[in-house]
Amino acid sequence: MPTDDLSEAAGAVDGSLAPVGKVLLDRERLHRTLVRMAHEIAEHDPDVGAMALVGIQRRGVEIAQRLASHLEEFYGARPATGAIDITFYRDDLDNRGPAFDQPVVHSTSLPFDVQDRRIVLVDDVLFTGRTIRAAVEALFDYGRPAAVQLAVLVDRGHRELPIRPDFVGKNVPTSRTERVNVSLEEIDGRDEVTLEHPPDTR
Repeated sequence: MPTDDLSEAAGAVDGSLAPVGKVLLDRERLHRTLVRMAHEIAEHDPDVGAMALVGIQRRGVEIAQRLASHLEEFYGARPATGAIDITFYRDDLDNRGPAFDQPVVHSTSLPFDVQDRRIVLVDDVLFTGRTIRAAVEALFDYGRPAAVQLAVLVDRGHRELPIRPDFVGKNVPTSRTERVNVSLEEIDGRDEVTLEHPPDTR
């Protein structure tokens, strides 16, 4: 089921009642959002062929690929793309409790030299910031980039670390009990972003 990254989870409790949600981005709005983000990335650094977009496993990888395709379409150069897994860099593996499944380990693929390259980390949902901290730590194990920036499809607030994205698709005020779900065609068979509210059990 598509949800926030596990370390960025909303903390909703499973129950017999289905959560109530609303659509934040449908297919067309998600497409327009990613096109705008691609333009913002290029405006910041027009040399798009020299940068690299690194998606955080799992849905950040597909978003990075889409951004790269938009940059190629509009600016004639495709940035390098890669994927990074942050499972073993997380600081919450021992504190997540029995309500959470064990994290799934995905692959890291950085088919380019990280050293002295401008890197844009890409993720689907930004919440506490702990996933991003882990991603930066993992990235520096492969070299010292010239600069690291952050692009996120949804920023839902509630930061626990001093991390702020450079490129944001949509800012969504949320409560900690709500959950942001990102569905992508490549993984889930549809493009959609929804906000789920916990069911009222009163």
